[in-house]
Amino acid sequence: MEKKDFEAWLDNISVTFLSLTDLQKNETLDHLISLSGAVQLRHLSNNLEILLKRDFLKLLPLELSFYLLKWLDPQTLLTCCLVSKQWNKVISACTEVWQTACKNLGWQIDDSVQDALHWKKVYLKAILRMKQLKDHEAFETSSLIGHSARVYALYYKDGLLCTGSDDLSAKLWDVSTGQCIYGIQTHTCAAVKFDEQKLVTGSFDNTVACWEWSSGAKTQLFRGHTGAVFSVDYNDELDILVSGSADFTVKVWALSTGTCLNTLTGHTEWVTKVVLQKCKVKSLMHSPGDHILLSADKYEIKIWPIGREINCKCLKTLSVSEDRSISLQPRLHFDGKYIVCSSALGLYQWDFASYDILRVIKPPDFSNVSLLGFGEIFALLFDNRYLYIMDLRTEKLISRWPLPEYRKSKRGSSFLAGEMSWLNGLNGQNDAGLVFATSMPDHSIHLVLWKEHG
Repeated sequence: MEKKDFEAWLDNISVTFLSLTDLQKNETLDHLISLSGAVQLRHLSNNLEILLKRDFLKLLPLELSFYLLKWLDPQTLLTCCLVSKQWNKVISACTEVWQTACKNLGWQIDDSVQDALHWKKVYLKAILRMKQLKDHEAFETSSLIGHSARVYALYYKDGLLCTGSDDLSAKLWDVSTGQCIYGIQTHTCAAVKFDEQKLVTGSFDNTVACWEWSSGAKTQLFRGHTGAVFSVDYNDELDILVSGSADFTVKVWALSTGTCLNTLTGHTEWVTKVVLQKCKVKSLMHSPGDHILLSADKYEIKIWPIGREINCKCLKTLSVSEDRSISLQPRLHFDGKYIVCSSALGLYQWDFASYDILRVIKPPDFSNVSLLGFGEIFALLFDNRYLYIMDLRTEKLISRWPLPEYRKSKRGSSFLAGEMSWLNGLNGQNDAGLVFATSMPDHSIHLVLWKEHG
């Protein structure tokens, strides 16, 4: 057919085709396809793909593509990365998408890093760690063996664990290697705290002592309590040591001389925990930078402005039950902003600026669960059988780890949390080292450690 005749025929066919109903058009196309050979079908296939399968990510401006991608969940985005090289390039360049995905997992985000590929890799690493937590595969266990009698006291700092025992000794361990760095002869330790040079111990013999690691020498002895000393804390800057005792008192001492500066009264039960910490919030009663002392017994938490004057008076007493029908668990968290403690009623969080209860978290079967650590994102909890991680944003338990039959302690001195920074959000580096330590009936120390990333 000549070109001129063909064009006239085609115009005529086009006018007729446009006048047909949709059903008639479909039947016409079906008939033409049935008459087509391989060349025509290949041509049809190539053109249909162009007409119907429009690559919107390729066609849209990059900022509009990023806006659309933000509506997709991360797993869908990872699947989309497999569509084509172009899709993978666009999706991998969307920094905000991957930063948000990391935040949703409880990851710390450094907003100054704007490399999208970096955050995509961080997300993939975060997914692996969170899956390990969910599948109870994120931790591993180890033991420290060296004491010959019950281990009553534990304290952890910067990769080092101090243990105080009934065998009249205290030992300092490198958690990463399991090696004992120092071992010195002491009294029976009910509480321990240390730094690079010294060890401070509270004892069942009613005294507090300060020891030098390098020589094992006793450099100071603090006498005055009439009951066992269950908790100690100190501050070199203030030259103050505080101690809580079974005689219902808290004593304030001059750290360098051993002189008792004051005895704080008001507790009607054993004082099982004292915490010396800087305040980080402003209120009518304190300002940021003020040193605050918290002391806790079975039912109450008392707050003292220790940094202003030695002869201080109690600022506030906190409790969860007015009639003392509910007792507090022995562990206490105070970071200068919030006070957190657990009881059979749940996990109580107080705002330190106002002393108001911010919230009470009540997970299922909370009656036997105790607090180990509390952060901005996660809380670390435990009971007789498991170690738990709670996402504080949802108040749901997201992981658990089985614990052996450890030695129980009503005072909370025979178990403690290790590294705590990850409770404010994981970052790929702080999920390492010690998670939890507890003393065992066979006098060993059971360690729960982060497992390295797979």
